Amino acid sequence: MTVLIPTLNEAAAIGRVIDEVLEVGVPAGNILVVDGGSNDGTVNIARSRGVRVVLQEGRGKAMAVKTGLKHVETRFVVVMDGDYTYPAKYIPVLVSRLGGGECDLVIGVRLLGKGSQKPLFRLGNRAITFVFNTLFGAGLRDVLSGMYAAESGKLRQVGYEMHGFSVESEIAAHFASTGTVCEELIEYRPRLDPRSKKLRVPHGFKIAWDIVRLTWRYNPAFFIFGLGALLLIPGLALGAYVAYHYFYTGINYYVKGLVAIMLTLAGFQSLIAAILALYLKRAEKRYRDYVNELIRQITKQRT
Repeated sequence: MTVLIPTLNEAAAIGRVIDEVLEVGVPAGNILVVDGGSNDGTVNIARSRGVRVVLQEGRGKAMAVKTGLKHVETRFVVVMDGDYTYPAKYIPVLVSRLGGGECDLVIGVRLLGKGSQKPLFRLGNRAITFVFNTLFGAGLRDVLSGMYAAESGKLRQVGYEMHGFSVESEIAAHFASTGTVCEELIEYRPRLDPRSKKLRVPHGFKIAWDIVRLTWRYNPAFFIFGLGALLLIPGLALGAYVAYHYFYTGINYYVKGLVAIMLTLAGFQSLIAAILALYLKRAEKRYRDYVNELIRQITKQRT
């Protein structure tokens, strides 16, 4: 098992993070720090602990994870942030859920303590998780958690097309659409250096938009029909314009009225089709989970 830690200017915390990981029994050679170009001594501190340090290709957290996976040789990998917010004691707990076929991805669901996260970010995390669950038919509680475990081979299959902080939602979308996602409750601590926090409110809107973009890959029917449903906006607007002139000025716009009806009908039909696509996605997930559970039961009986 390898512990992969993406970093960018985490000098205040990376030493304590590595020390904690070592304390739970992970050898120094199985700790991989992927640095995104720190200029505060993060790399030197990590190397002083005897762990492996590599410089990431490109920019952003997604590229850090993708780069790190190229250097992982173990079957399992645990990804966690280097800001000391995630206790290393949960590493064995997450890994223990892997390997038996029950879970393909195990996400650490953050139990937020006092001062660990501002109310605005808590609200944003809930909203983004709700959007994710709606679009992918999942039932996750913390899609943006920065601590998770998976088989390294399966984690390499992720496209890593969503840059920056959208990497967690992309990984969750991949496993929710192709495998089984499990969750474990974990503690979440305040950052040692609040000034080093990199996630900002605008990032939340980008993550939400990236989740919508991910439906093109994992649920293209919803994406296409969702775009078609946007025809409701000009259709209803034009219809309101025609209706206003018909009732208040006595002017009849026959052509515009016909166009408004056509746009509205097309948009409404696309909306219904998009909703059906979401339900079909959920049905597909339930069927896949049922088959996987059946296979696990048969395997247990044979062994």
